Amino acid sequence: MSPGNELVNITKSPAALVSQLGQGSWHLEIPANTRRVYRLAQLDDHGLLQRRNFPWQAPLILSLQARLSSQELPGTWGFGLWNDPFSFLLNYNRIVFRFPTLPEAAWFFHASPHNYLSFRDDLPANGFLAATFSSKKVATAWLALISPILALALIPKTASPIRKALRRLIRQDAHQVYTNVTEWHAYRMDWEVDQVRFFLDGVEIMHTSVAPRRPLCLVIWIDNQYAALPPSARLRYGTLPNPEPAWMEIRELSLEENA
Repeated sequence: MSPGNELVNITKSPAALVSQLGQGSWHLEIPANTRRVYRLAQLDDHGLLQRRNFPWQAPLILSLQARLSSQELPGTWGFGLWNDPFSFLLNYNRIVFRFPTLPEAAWFFHASPHNYLSFRDDLPANGFLAATFSSKKVATAWLALISPILALALIPKTASPIRKALRRLIRQDAHQVYTNVTEWHAYRMDWEVDQVRFFLDGVEIMHTSVAPRRPLCLVIWIDNQYAALPPSARLRYGTLPNPEPAWMEIRELSLEENA
């Protein structure tokens, strides 16, 4: 099935662009700006749904073609599946309230050097990645109680024990992707119950047993945000200037149940 207009929710900051170019084909762009104000252009298909009603479960094949305006863009961009784990989504014209949860994701994800997004010391923490997250099921009440502890990560030299604690709850895997992202490439992800396989231009580049286990939604985005929790420093997060417009184009977007 190729997602149509009825499956796609647009989330964007002021002056950002999300334009449909054809069936399964989109242009996402954030404007040039030297100010550190959050800029986002995003497509997803969760809309107002609660996580238990997110539309996609394994087995599933996600495929698309994509190209970017630059090889190195500030912030993050990517495409894939996730459970939107943060407490609520501000959609610039409405708020979807959801309690925070632990991450579940399988996606192609690019993070600029300001980012450090690995809890494990043996995995790449930024750059262009094929990556997955699978978390233990923790009651919402417990998450609400322990989430203030994460504020300790803002204190220098506390990151290491917090990262170690998160590794007990969150499994992850990641593989560096080497390609010229300014050219059109074919990306594919096969999500099975117990494994995820990633392909670039028809060639398998990653095979992992760290597979999401709960319903997920489609997400395709480009923004100027960063977050970093390196082993020997404190948590850092914020936004970055992008002196030039930053854009992503996708085409031939398809999600197929792999029966």
